[in-house]
Amino acid sequence: MSGKSPVLKKNDVEPQAYRDAMSRFAGHVHIVTTDGPSGRRGATVTATCSVSDTPPMILVCLNRSNPRNEPFVSNGNFALNTLAATHRGLADGFSGLTHLAPDERFGLAEWDTIATGAPTLVGALAVFDCELTDIKDLASHRVLFGKVTGLRIGDNLKPLIYHDRGYRILQD
Repeated sequence: MSGKSPVLKKNDVEPQAYRDAMSRFAGHVHIVTTDGPSGRRGATVTATCSVSDTPPMILVCLNRSNPRNEPFVSNGNFALNTLAATHRGLADGFSGLTHLAPDERFGLAEWDTIATGAPTLVGALAVFDCELTDIKDLASHRVLFGKVTGLRIGDNLKPLIYHDRGYRILQD
């Protein structure tokens, strides 16, 4: 039986074991942003996906214990900015690892807007500019659902991936 991992019982799934298993999940790295009456905010995320193409909708998961994430709800908009391998420093800056203030984070790159007023990254692989349509609080996270009202498709560069607790570059 060598080479086989132990199987955990349903009731034995501890948070650390869950995080260890999720570290095997490869995810594309994005920066989600918002701006409006409640202020500008951005965060590095991997928990996001398409919901529908008719109408075009996406979802983003944010830690709801972080009070700095409230502007995403109160502004009613967000933009999902898909990062290329060259954006690793930007991903670090918006993750909080570098301890930069919000304005300093946005100073790391060039930003513009498309439709909602949320900051959109110039040079992103793709940008999905969204109106917030629904919110679901589930366990430790808040799931934001957004209708895509603006879109920009950038150059087809190598994406920045997060896997095994670190950044990776997709190889051919």
